[in-house]
Amino acid sequence: MAAEALGEERPALFLRKATGLVRGWNVRDSMIYACLATNFVTLGIYEFTFAGPAFPTGQLITAVIISGIWVSFLVIAYAGLIVTIPRAGGDYVWQTRILGSGIGFVMAATGWWFILWLWAPIYGNILAVQFFEPLWATFKWTWPTGGAAWFGTHNGIFLVSMITIVLAGLLVSIGMAGYARIQKWCIYGGLVGFGVIVVLLLVNSHANFIASFNLEAAKLFGIHNAYGATQAAAAKIPGFHPQPLGFGPLGPTMLLVPVMMFFILWPNWGATLYGEIRGASDFRRVFTGMFGGLWITVILTVVFLLLINKTMGWAFYQNSNQLNYQAFILTPHVSNVLPVWPYPVLYAAWLVHNSVFQAALILVMSLWFFGWVGTLFLSSTRVIFAAAFDRVLPDKAAEVSEKRKVPFYSLILMLLPAVALSAVYAYNATFVTYTYDATLVIAVTFLFSSIAVVLLPFVKKDLWRASPASKIKVLGVQVVPAAGWITIGLLAFNLYEWLTNASYGVNNRDSLYYMAAMYVLAIVLYVAARLIRRRQGIDLGMINKEIPVE
Repeated sequence: MAAEALGEERPALFLRKATGLVRGWNVRDSMIYACLATNFVTLGIYEFTFAGPAFPTGQLITAVIISGIWVSFLVIAYAGLIVTIPRAGGDYVWQTRILGSGIGFVMAATGWWFILWLWAPIYGNILAVQFFEPLWATFKWTWPTGGAAWFGTHNGIFLVSMITIVLAGLLVSIGMAGYARIQKWCIYGGLVGFGVIVVLLLVNSHANFIASFNLEAAKLFGIHNAYGATQAAAAKIPGFHPQPLGFGPLGPTMLLVPVMMFFILWPNWGATLYGEIRGASDFRRVFTGMFGGLWITVILTVVFLLLINKTMGWAFYQNSNQLNYQAFILTPHVSNVLPVWPYPVLYAAWLVHNSVFQAALILVMSLWFFGWVGTLFLSSTRVIFAAAFDRVLPDKAAEVSEKRKVPFYSLILMLLPAVALSAVYAYNATFVTYTYDATLVIAVTFLFSSIAVVLLPFVKKDLWRASPASKIKVLGVQVVPAAGWITIGLLAFNLYEWLTNASYGVNNRDSLYYMAAMYVLAIVLYVAARLIRRRQGIDLGMINKEIPVE
């Protein structure tokens, strides 16, 4: 009262009266982003080299379809959260308003900010094995020392990580409208490349593929009868017998579902961006964007696997992946027949005996990477921005550029730590194991948002009654909270398997310690922010009871 009588101005709840962000995307843009986030080339094909070998009796196609159906409920749950609170920041905003300020910040900061630093070298490794190595092998380039193999050295890993970080930073820095144009042309070009591969695999027989594979392997690497050598080498691996492509048994196939989450769990990757997407209050539009992106990925994946079975041979594909996997985990006396990663796009390109065509197909299919690489930082910057707008992080992180409306200081908070950790990753083999729980931590964040959507009708009754999501019912049952329960089941199943089954390779003790340290860091940041803002007369608890302005 004394302060008011003296005319002292109290700090405003939020940093300013408007976020400064603009709604520059439409439903098509969000669908493309969801499709690229659940990228069947960069993430799917990459993960298959580990999934099949780790669970050889499971069926990939069945696992992909089951995962797609299960993750569809996550899409429904997230669509409900988005239309209820359509603000930049996504999980951070929902969890802080529904579950509480501290819980929301810790979960979002760890799952959207800190953990994405570790994804930079993972993205970089994918760029190395799907772009640089096959391109270098195609032209038989021997520079730098070692040719294609150089990209797997310490210096090579660091270089591709830096290239990845620079590309991601540039794509975010051009703003949402510029990024939308680039991702659009990348996915269109990538689909053209996929169409070429479909035609190649359709018109060529299994015998043609064997002859082409042997010819190109001899020409590029001096390896004779490489197809037969691959089959023979895999046959010597104790206990491994490739299974024919089918749809069962269900038990071993269900164990593949947690592996599929490496690429299928992310149709909601754009959820933090809906403060900048038109129609964010329309449930059908929001659902269509994420659901469409997810099922485009599922369909492309199934088509691709069926064509691999027809032309390359399922046993050969599994054998190639198994040899790569055994070499990766350093099994004694096991090595790849070919000195490059088993990239099916490269193998398909070998059906045409022309190095220029082969390189062109690799380049066109690399558009799946270049349209996707911005996802490394784009969604995360909006979480940092939202936390700064709520006064939890320094005000600078909520500043946006005048022309492109980009939160550059938020971007810097992603870039600099990613550079530092990529250097450690490249030159410290022990640190590599710290990244094994990179998917797990994000899934924990999604789990808390799923809990939030279940609690929403009880914790924020007026907000829920006003939401379009509350009107969606089947047989009198509200669909969105029900989808939240099913999503909780999905994530709980995956987390249990990851933490208890060593075959997934993610329950590494050092990695778990590192992830725990990240949660501790988030708690320390929040407690410090709470104390600092309290001295400034700002109650963070009060801020998180209000819906942020647009």
